[in-house]
Amino acid sequence: MDQQPSSHEDYVRKVLEANRNTPGTCGNLRRPDRLLAVQLYQRGVPLLTVENALVLAAVRRLIRPADAPPLTTVRSLAYFLPGIEEVLEMEVGEEYLQYARQKLQRLRPS
Repeated sequence: MDQQPSSHEDYVRKVLEANRNTPGTCGNLRRPDRLLAVQLYQRGVPLLTVENALVLAAVRRLIRPADAPPLTTVRSLAYFLPGIEEVLEMEVGEEYLQYARQKLQRLRPS
């Protein structure tokens, strides 16, 4: 986990990189994704909050019943906005978020 980036450009780059590397995303970045990352920076949303939201969403998408219909690929950073808001409002300990990261590593498709 990185500390809060010192520059606007660094923050945007790290948010977009985290989004691109999240399981279940298409890996492509679009202009609206970049604009949303700028808005998150302007709102003062910590990078760690964004990263935690991406991890929680990815784990939730991967932990599904085997007979559930497949989910479509996430094509936009905007998909994660509700999760970002949830993480901003939640009082979850770092232990749980570390657990979610470990779970994601185990579940991550090869």
